[in-house]
Amino acid sequence: MQANPFDIFGWQFAIKGPRDTEFEGGIYHGQIQLLVEYPFQPPAFMLLTPNGHFETQTKICLSISNHHPEHWLPSWSVRTVLVALIAFMPTNPDGVLSSLDYKKEERRALAIKFREAAPRFGTPERQKLIDEIHQCMLSKAPPIPQLNTPQASNEEESTEKEAEAEGSPQNSGVQGLSFAGT
Repeated sequence: MQANPFDIFGWQFAIKGPRDTEFEGGIYHGQIQLLVEYPFQPPAFMLLTPNGHFETQTKICLSISNHHPEHWLPSWSVRTVLVALIAFMPTNPDGVLSSLDYKKEERRALAIKFREAAPRFGTPERQKLIDEIHQCMLSKAPPIPQLNTPQASNEEESTEKEAEAEGSPQNSGVQGLSFAGT
């Protein structure tokens, strides 16, 4: 993590989409704004990458955000917030403020489309940081996986099961965290 010398409370992040979901393979950029009272008050955060679940450049309303300070625990960290965000991505938005209700196929298309290029946001200095984070994430990212569909062949499924049986690491998305101050 790096702190911005001009704003130590504003951080850029990138996360990988959760495994075995329509978001898998996607790289999702966002911004976290810590309050002066952090960790005693929750941060505000938003995604910058179109994703089909959350509006972009809009503060996300979750129980771990500044929309619900009554639920916040000072023992929670920025990492806790991002792990919760990753876990929440594939859930039904059910009318949550700042949420979208795209079909899984549309979300999948967004994951693929916006994987190759970082979103455009902010000052040239901020954009440079976003681009650097994106290149780092891309350099560590495996090829875009194919999600299992009813049309998937038995051969593809057995190959995946064999790979899992050989000890392929499970990716909960936590490894996909990348932080930098902005």
